[in-house]
Amino acid sequence: MSASPGRHRTSPLRLRQGPAWAGQEPSWRAAKPALIASALEQATARPFGNWYVVGPAGSTASHGRPCGRLVGGTEVVLWRDDGGTLRAGSGICPHLGAPLKDGRVVGGTLVCHWHGLALGGGASAGWERYPVYEDGVLAWVRLDAVGGEEPWPRPAVPRRPALEGAVTAVYTGRGRCEPEDVVANRLDPWHGAWLHPYAFTDLRVVEVPDLVAGDGEDGFAVDVSFRVAGRLVVPVRAVFTAPGPRTVVMRIAEGEGAGSVVETHATALTAASSSAPRTAVVEAVVAASGRRGFAVARALAPFLRPVVRRTAGRLWRDDLAYAERRWALRSTGRFPG
Repeated sequence: MSASPGRHRTSPLRLRQGPAWAGQEPSWRAAKPALIASALEQATARPFGNWYVVGPAGSTASHGRPCGRLVGGTEVVLWRDDGGTLRAGSGICPHLGAPLKDGRVVGGTLVCHWHGLALGGGASAGWERYPVYEDGVLAWVRLDAVGGEEPWPRPAVPRRPALEGAVTAVYTGRGRCEPEDVVANRLDPWHGAWLHPYAFTDLRVVEVPDLVAGDGEDGFAVDVSFRVAGRLVVPVRAVFTAPGPRTVVMRIAEGEGAGSVVETHATALTAASSSAPRTAVVEAVVAASGRRGFAVARALAPFLRPVVRRTAGRLWRDDLAYAERRWALRSTGRFPG
């Protein structure tokens, strides 16, 4: 399945010959609960420097209008200064507790809409800014009080194709579960062709991570075909890794779009102690290809992004339903194992 170097001239499409959904080989024996649980445990133990994904880069907060996010039960307000730089701070006004997400930005400064308190420079009455970072695809905020770890100056951004030659899209969804339920779903590649037959077929897990090494470089290697239309598919080899406690990366290792990634980031909206947890799923697609025709895809990126988001939304409708069920069973002591 190795991809040829240089510009591709042959079509990536193949005519599928495999069995129908009910005729595929059951995967439940290979999808060992202990293996998935061990991979999840190893992922959640990795440091992250207190950085949380809060949305797509560039579009998170517009000029003149702040926006609010809830991260781990903490209200966060984001806005842009006159130079377009993203800023963040506590979403609670230090004066009388007004929601700063409803304020305005005047001259690059955040102004509370209740009494006109201007914030955004240094500390003010116990209020100060949070570190933020935009990596070209996603926006991050660092919350040391929520994360409780040794802070990092920047988030650990997964390796991606060069953005100038890629098509990017970001999907955001929310579910009634905890981040670990989202990560556990992504660390179970065996379910793809069973739960999402409209998108994947002929799925075979060919390698599982070395949980003894624990270096985060290896992962679940999967041979799978993406459905295009009817019996037309695009076969690839994809590798799933979990570089952080709330991040799972699917990278195309061989086949069409080798090097492309799908990053799934799970950000807790509620505090860890919440009895009704909610989690945001922010999924970034960074697609690249050596084919000559991919230049057309880049030119059509504004039209392709909504299509990619709709496709991700359909997949996550199913996957979040599973994540929510997993949490419901865990919270009542009924989860198997």
